[in-house]
Amino acid sequence: MRGRLITIEGLDGAGKSTLASALAGELSARGVDVELLREPGGVETSERIRALVKDPALQIAPRAEALLYAAARAQLVDAAIEPALARGVFVLLDRFVDSSLAYQGAGRSLGVQEVRTVNAFATRGLSPDRTLLLRISPAAGRSRQLQRAHEPDRLEREDEEFFARVARAYDELASAEPRRVRVLDATRSTAEVLDDSLAALEDLLPDAARPH
Repeated sequence: MRGRLITIEGLDGAGKSTLASALAGELSARGVDVELLREPGGVETSERIRALVKDPALQIAPRAEALLYAAARAQLVDAAIEPALARGVFVLLDRFVDSSLAYQGAGRSLGVQEVRTVNAFATRGLSPDRTLLLRISPAAGRSRQLQRAHEPDRLEREDEEFFARVARAYDELASAEPRRVRVLDATRSTAEVLDDSLAALEDLLPDAARPH
């Protein structure tokens, strides 16, 4: 049986990486074969591209940025995601195409449909079985970022209007595909967000992994 692709989306500071790790641990404890990956990255070639697009010292044109993300994604799909899905694995992915639609399509004003077309080619049309969108206001996300120890990357240094465009784009994507995209309140506690995520995935889980 083919595996499932579960993606986690949201603004910087929404708690995507925290949820991804907690969700992977919980599903593994329930006997689900899980592989946790991140974007951009996940495999060596894509990790090298990640270093480029995240580097605050570099000036990268918006279209070049979109293409770099798509290139990293194409390599990840071919080298890791598709092989895992073919083995029946549940792939948990921290960001996927929706990030490019929101950040480059809307945030960079390149056009959501234009960026969607590029990424359809990059992924050969691969779509998530379910997307968990962690909703948080740009201001709250920025506040969480400021509490982190690391230096902000290129995207994290953008202004409030940029993140407002990204947030609006995420809401529009969720409204357009309510069966795929499940919106979660990222301001709730880590445990509550994990519970909400498991509820949002319950129909996709094997019978043995569902609560009885």
